[in-house]
This record gives sequence, C-alpha cells and structure tokens, in this order.
Amino acid sequence: MSTRFRHAALVGKFQSGGIRKELESIARFLEAHGMRVSLEQETARQTGITAWPSLDADALGAECDVAIVLGGDGTMLGIARQLARHGTPLVGINQGRLGFITDVAFGEFAEALAPMLEGEYDEEQRTMLEGGVKRDGATIFESFALNDVIVSRGATAGMVELKIEIDGEFVANLRADGLIVGSPTGSTAYALSAGGPILHPGIAGWVVVPIAPHALSNRPIVVPDFGEVAIEIVAGRDASVNFDMQSLTSLVHGDRIFVRRSAHRVRFLHPRGWNYFATLRSKLHWASGAA
Repeated sequence: MSTRFRHAALVGKFQSGGIRKELESIARFLEAHGMRVSLEQETARQTGITAWPSLDADALGAECDVAIVLGGDGTMLGIARQLARHGTPLVGINQGRLGFITDVAFGEFAEALAPMLEGEYDEEQRTMLEGGVKRDGATIFESFALNDVIVSRGATAGMVELKIEIDGEFVANLRADGLIVGSPTGSTAYALSAGGPILHPGIAGWVVVPIAPHALSNRPIVVPDFGEVAIEIVAGRDASVNFDMQSLTSLVHGDRIFVRRSAHRVRFLHPRGWNYFATLRSKLHWASGAA
C-alpha cells in the first residue's frame, strides 16, 4: 500500500562538482512539503552542508522512511546495499549519464517527487546477492551486491582458470579473464558489456557470464536464483573478487567464492506509470531507428 512519507534521508554523489547546491535545492523542496530531512553522514561531510542533521547509514535506515539519492547508479548501489536490511525505499534522481536505477531527471525532480511524497508512486523490489570467500574451509570475506559478483584476473596477469559449481554440481572449468554472476539489476551493467542477456527484474534468476573466455563454447547462462554458485580459483595469478564496490584482492589457488540470494531485497520507488521496458528503450536507444 502506498504511504505518505515524513522523514527523508538525502544521499548524494559528493565527488561531483556543484552538487551542494543541488542537494540543498532538494532538501528545501522536501521541507516545503512538510518533511524532516537528514543527510547521509559522508555526503554532509564532503559537501560541507550543515543546515540539516547528518546520520550514518544505519541511523538513516532506523529513522527515515524514504531515501532520496542524487547521483548515478553507482551512488545508488552504495547506499542501497546498506539500507536494504532496513527495508527503506529509495528514489533515484539521476545526475549520471546512464541511470538504469536512478530514473528521475534532476531538472524534473520537483514535478516527480511531489505526488510520490504523498503516496502516489509505483514500487518494485529487486533481489540482492550475498556471499564471500572461503580459504581452507574458513570464511575470510563476506559481502552483499545488488549488481554483481565479479571474479577477475590480475591487471598484469594472464587468464585465470575457474571451476564452477551450482548447488554442488560441477558445471564447467573455464579459462577466461574472469566470470560475472549478476542479478537481474546487474544484467544491464558489466554483464551486458561482456555479452550477457538482459534479465527482467521479475525473473528469479542470475546471469553467469564469462569474461573473454578462451573457448568460444563458454557462453553466458541464466540459472535459478535459489541455488548457490561456487567458483574455485584453479590457476592464475593476482585474481580478485568484487561485490559491487567491495573487493578482495590476491585470491590464491583453492579459494572458493560462493554466491547466493540474499534474504534482503531493495525497494525502489518510481513515478506513477513507470515502465521497465520504457527505461530500456530510453537508455539503450532502442527507438532511435523509428520513423
């Protein structure tokens, strides 16, 4: 059921020049609509904004009933992973260039947000990945990802050899520059550039995409998201794993990366009438050849 919001978390891509003025414009707009506003702690510190209180991500999740995110998809990924366990819904205002999950243009934020703050919005939920790395039977790293988990070779090394299992069943030995396990959200990110399919968010599956495989028969595959994907480092130097924006470098032979569906989901809010296919059509210019 749609809800009227009362306390907004404001998060920004603070590395972007000139964003202070834009964040302050959004904050004043939210206040004019009767809302309390709190800035994400790092956003406030980096921009020097002191007119509103600042809170860390956990406090934002505990106290705020909606998060407004100004930036590109990378900014959204960072905060979405932290707020997912709190169930905080997110609205993305796009300051980036592509923006698959930050779909409100900054120049249109007032028109888009006004009805959403009163409860007029469309909501969708996206699955997340969780997992980590096991070495000699002990877990040495754990993390979450909204987009993907990427195992890749070192910057100056040759290919890596990976053993892939799904639910304990051997699938393949792969020699490649790496491997991507992507969620439906991540299927339009690196996995798409590596030749993987676009997966609709409503599909309960992952894309498993080799990166520049040695054998052309190693193709992308879509697998159910209720199983666990395990990737073992068989050969290769300086391999690493990346969960969205968290990395573990210098994996060694025998390390096993495990990936499964997280119990947490990310809630995205969109203006009424939002459509996933319209987003793809706009961002990927699918209508560019239409008369």
